[in-house]
Amino acid sequence: MSAAIETDQLTKDYLVGFWRRRPYRALEGLNLKVNAGEVFGFLGPNGAGKSTTLKLLMQLIFPTGGSARILGRPVGDVAVRRRIGFLAENPYYYDYLTAEELLTYFARLFGYDGPDAAARVQRVLDEVGLGAERRLRLRQFSKGMVQRVGLAQALLNDPEVVFFDEPMSGLDPLGRRDVRDLILGLRARGCTVFFSSHILSDAEALCDRVAIVAQGRLAAEGDRKSTRLNSSHVSES
Repeated sequence: MSAAIETDQLTKDYLVGFWRRRPYRALEGLNLKVNAGEVFGFLGPNGAGKSTTLKLLMQLIFPTGGSARILGRPVGDVAVRRRIGFLAENPYYYDYLTAEELLTYFARLFGYDGPDAAARVQRVLDEVGLGAERRLRLRQFSKGMVQRVGLAQALLNDPEVVFFDEPMSGLDPLGRRDVRDLILGLRARGCTVFFSSHILSDAEALCDRVAIVAQGRLAAEGDRKSTRLNSSHVSES
């Protein structure tokens, strides 16, 4: 099976301290292979290195060592960026815009315009349950509603691979169910889904395979049913 995402000894150090800055290793030698078309859970407690890994894959930060590839190409390849979607852990958008205006702006960044852009915006807002609120300004949205807008923008370009960083954050039980259904729908369409979480029930309900990171290192990887998920590695809070 072809790999949608691969990392090879991916490592990231941050400089910490004030007078005498010293390196802090947030991620060490991460080797992962995510197959095309699967839902892959990237699990671990807060501070384990999950968001750092996603930022490296999105080239929001750059590695100290190692490399990564998406859809067979190095991360940062412009052609690959058109084929992926990303939801950050704490998305923040222009809150003076309506949901419809914001997503139209993102659609134009992808090169969509006119009726095509309008149709895509309406479709993804309906998918995330915000069709009726599309003309409300984002400053009127709750945290959970902003999270849904983030999910919508990640799906605008019909991505082949989507990256979700804590996609259930801020959602009520109904919202969590909706996002689970959305992820399962993406898998049914053949989309690869890579999402981070510290909630075991999300992985148990959704994932084909999982990896567990702790203190910046890969602690376990494999099929969800055969990989031991326990509170020593992942917090259920």
